[in-house]
Amino acid sequence: MGERESAERVTETKPPRAAGGGKRSAGGKPETRLAMVRRARRINRELAEVYYYAHPELDFENPFQLLVATVLSAQTTDLRVNQTTPALFAAYPTPEEMAAADPERLEELIRPTGFFRNKAKSLLGLSTALRDRFGGEVPDNLEDMVSLPGVGRKTAHVVLGNAFGRPGLTVDTHFGRLVRRWRLTEQTDPEKVEAEIAGIIPKSEWTMFSHRVVFHGRRICHSRKPACGACPITHLCPSYGEGETDPEKAKKLLKYEMGGMPGQRLKPPADYPGQPAPSPGA
Repeated sequence: MGERESAERVTETKPPRAAGGGKRSAGGKPETRLAMVRRARRINRELAEVYYYAHPELDFENPFQLLVATVLSAQTTDLRVNQTTPALFAAYPTPEEMAAADPERLEELIRPTGFFRNKAKSLLGLSTALRDRFGGEVPDNLEDMVSLPGVGRKTAHVVLGNAFGRPGLTVDTHFGRLVRRWRLTEQTDPEKVEAEIAGIIPKSEWTMFSHRVVFHGRRICHSRKPACGACPITHLCPSYGEGETDPEKAKKLLKYEMGGMPGQRLKPPADYPGQPAPSPGA
C-alpha cells in the first residue's frame, strides 16, 4: 500500500447508517446479551478496518523501555513521554543503571511528564526489583509484573501485550469511557471492566482491541465533544448524537492523523499513515 493510498484510507469514514444501534432490537425490546456480544465483535472488526495501523503510542525498543515509558505516561500525554525518554534511556539504558541513579538527576530528567517525584520513586523501585529479583529482566507474566513498585494491571497488560505478545485488555480512561458509551458494560472499576469485556471479546483480540478503542477515543470519540458526524461506527453506537453530528463540523474535531496532524510517536511503525511527532525543540 502506497503512502498516499494509506493516508486516504485513514481519512475516509463510512457514511452514517441507522444511528443509535445497540440500544433496542428491531422489535423495540432491550438488547439481548447475544446481540450485544455480536455488536461488540462487529465494532472490533470495523475499527480494525479503520485503524489497521493501531499500535502502542509510546516509543520503545525493549520491554524495559516500554515498562518505564508506561509508568511515566500516567496523567500526561504519550507525546510528552516520547519527547522525554530519549535522554532518560541515554542516561540509564538498563535496570541496573537506573536502580543506581541519583534521585535528583532522575527527577530532573522526567520532570516534563509531571508528578516527577512519585514517578522517580516508582522507577527506582521497579528498577531495583528487576535487578535484585529478576536478574535485570522484565518478567513476562502478570503476577510478577504487578509485584513491581508502581506497576498495576493496566501497565502490566501494556507491557505483556506489546513486548511479549501475551493478550491483555488495557483499561485506561479512553477504554473505559468508550465501552460504557457503547453499553458493553456499566462498570466503572477498571478490573471489573476488564473482566466483563474479557467475556465479550475473544482473547486473541484483547491487545489489538485495546489499541483500536484507545485510538478511536483519542481521535474521534472524545470525552467532551465526540465527533459523531465523522464516526465510522455510528450504526453500532447507542450513544450517537452525544457529540457533533454535522459531518463538516465533526471533521474539524478530528485529532492526530485523522485531522491531518502529527501523531504521538517520534518513531512510529512503518505502516503509520500520518506524520511523526516533533522531537523536543523542533
